[in-house]
Amino acid sequence: MKQSGYPKCQLCMENEGYAGRANHPARNNHRIIPITVNGSPWGFQYSPYVYYNEHCIVFNGKHTPMKIDRAAFVKLFDFVKMFPHYFLGSNADLPIVGGSILTHDHFQGGNYTFAMAKAPIEKYFTVPGFEDVEAGIVKWPMSVIRTRAKDPERLIELGDKVLGCWREYTDEAAFIFAETDGEPHNTITPIARKNGEMYELDLVLRNNITTEEFPMGVYHPHQELHHIKKENIGLIEVMGLAVLPSRLKGELAKLAEYIVSGRDIRSDEEIEKHADWVEGFLPKYPSVTAENVDEILKKEVGLVFEKVLEDAGVYKFTPEGREAFARFLHAAGFQEK
Repeated sequence: MKQSGYPKCQLCMENEGYAGRANHPARNNHRIIPITVNGSPWGFQYSPYVYYNEHCIVFNGKHTPMKIDRAAFVKLFDFVKMFPHYFLGSNADLPIVGGSILTHDHFQGGNYTFAMAKAPIEKYFTVPGFEDVEAGIVKWPMSVIRTRAKDPERLIELGDKVLGCWREYTDEAAFIFAETDGEPHNTITPIARKNGEMYELDLVLRNNITTEEFPMGVYHPHQELHHIKKENIGLIEVMGLAVLPSRLKGELAKLAEYIVSGRDIRSDEEIEKHADWVEGFLPKYPSVTAENVDEILKKEVGLVFEKVLEDAGVYKFTPEGREAFARFLHAAGFQEK
């Protein structure tokens, strides 16, 4: 069916100047910059959410689903070559580990350096045939392979090789299953950037398998963290910026009052879910006052977010986790330096 002039989703080109409808916001003053990515028409816009400096969305001119493949890596670097001061990344293309919109091919970028980009490589690897590429495991709660080279084409080739291997990879001992009952589980969250003379492609390994114990996802924030964050861990969170539910603003303010006044947190329906968490961290602080309670809560939320990322990582920061990570890299043709 031919597309009408009405936008099918909030990322369609037709949103520009659109007056809105009952179930779709108005975009009267919205403007899109046309760009060419991988030989096809794409749009560039700044995000209405502005999670970080110059937060932009780069999206396909056609309403076509998200897909992580070799072409996705080509598109990322096409953009980074045009805008070398911007990073560009993609959400994964599977539910649970993907972003909020899987129906329209798009990326997110900006003029901002995330914590993950600053994280060092903890262990270097070489790849036969890719001697000109630096590669290694990034010291980060999630499972990240960083590749660096002067020629982005080499990163595209190696990225495609890693992606192809990961899509098919099963390691039962590490609870990694490529598919169950025909449903695929393995995908990648890729991020491209230019760092000095070098191009970089970070490949974050993702898996969306669910179990009875973890119905929302094994590699997803676990239930004990849901009082802070239970939503999907998308591109922005992967890179280290916590996108937290708006409910927390009111809940944390009320929690601060209860903590300072010594009231029973469990007596309030809205914040009782935070009681175990507060009881766990309060003993660390000899004095909690109206002056420092907000800073303490902010710090503790950050520590919860770190655990959220650890839960979302397919390989944990344990000797077993690191061994399993190395097993995959060996399967993908990587060799330890």
